[in-house]
Amino acid sequence: MIRACVLFLALLAPLPALAHNVISSVFPSGSDIEGEVGFSNGDMAADLLIEVFDAAGAKLGETRTDADGFFLFTPASPVTHVFRGDLGAGHVAEIRMEAAEVAQIMGESPIETAPAATGTTAPAAAAGLSDQSRAELARMLRTELRPLRQELTAFKNKSDFQSILGGIGYIFGLFGLGFYIAARRKIGSSA
Repeated sequence: MIRACVLFLALLAPLPALAHNVISSVFPSGSDIEGEVGFSNGDMAADLLIEVFDAAGAKLGETRTDADGFFLFTPASPVTHVFRGDLGAGHVAEIRMEAAEVAQIMGESPIETAPAATGTTAPAAAAGLSDQSRAELARMLRTELRPLRQELTAFKNKSDFQSILGGIGYIFGLFGLGFYIAARRKIGSSA
């Protein structure tokens, strides 16, 4: 009887789904907005159409991801940008970059900023870098940081999956303890 109950409960227990999550992010990259789209298993969305909208839903433009799932978009106005890509099978990536961040990328002052202190200079200007040197340096940094961003996102998703499996293990352990106690009581009452 107990074996039949255990078998029945095992069949009813939900099995962990081996699903994957959509990973997506945007960040400033010189005078552009750079982003990435892919899945938590490491598969990146190559040649995916990314549509760009403002906060009200008006289309601002579109771009495509490269073979590594990265895209670049040059903003034309300092408004909130919403990047949306349909990866199929119900997976939609949607990422926002607020207007204040877009204004900083464009070299404009955000509306809610404090007045700038006098007598300060930008670090790049103090170092004497030309615009071309700064652009080349930004490109090199983007290229070098891409794998690091992907590894961090994959690690974050892996940690979440391990936590879920650990929780399921605790639940099964508690059920096992309950069955052990019930069996001991049954053996003790029949003796």
